[in-house]
Amino acid sequence: MKLEAKDKEYDKAMELAAKQLEQPNTSLTAIGFEKESVKTTNFHVDTDYDSYKDKLGNYQREFSGFVCRHNLKLSFDFDMKRLSQALAASATCLAQPELSIAFTVKDPTAVNDALLREATINAKKKAELLCEASGVTLGQLLTIDYNWGELNIYSDTRYDMAEDCLMALPTSATSIDIEPDDIDVRDTATFVWEII
Repeated sequence: MKLEAKDKEYDKAMELAAKQLEQPNTSLTAIGFEKESVKTTNFHVDTDYDSYKDKLGNYQREFSGFVCRHNLKLSFDFDMKRLSQALAASATCLAQPELSIAFTVKDPTAVNDALLREATINAKKKAELLCEASGVTLGQLLTIDYNWGELNIYSDTRYDMAEDCLMALPTSATSIDIEPDDIDVRDTATFVWEII
C-alpha cells in the first residue's frame, strides 16, 4: 500500500501523511485487524520541483513542495474473503492508497531450509554420478560457498484491480476463490569435494 502526501510546507506535508496513515489503520481495525498489522516498509521525504520555460526559452525549476511517500504492508493468512474485506476497507480511505497484492509463505525460513537441504542432496548426488562416470571416488567435502542473501519468496500470481474498480467496491465486497500459483524459488551454492 503506497501513500503520498504533498505540501509546500514540510510540517503540513507531515501532518497530511499522518492523517493518511490514520485512515487505513482506522478502516482496517474496523474490520478486525490489529493496529499493529499495518507495517511500514519504506518512509521517504523528498523535495519536488516543477519545470517551466522562462521568457528566454530556458528551462527552470521551481520548488513545488515536500513529498512524503509511505509504503505499508498488511500481512495475514491466505483468506480471499479477508482480502476482499481489506480491499473494500482500503477503498473507503480518503487517502486513496495505491495497492499491490502479493502472495508469500508464512514461514520463509522453513522454505529456505528445505531448499538448502535439497540443494545439498542434489549436489552430492551429481558429484557422485560424475565421479562414477569418470572412474574416480568422491572424497571429503572441502568447502561450501553460499551467499546467504535473503530469498524473495513470492508467488508469481498477480491479483490486480483497476483503481476505478477499487473505488466502486462495496464495503462488503464479494470474494472470488482463487488459488495462487506455487512459489518458485532458486538459490545457488557451490560444493567442492576432493577426488580420490
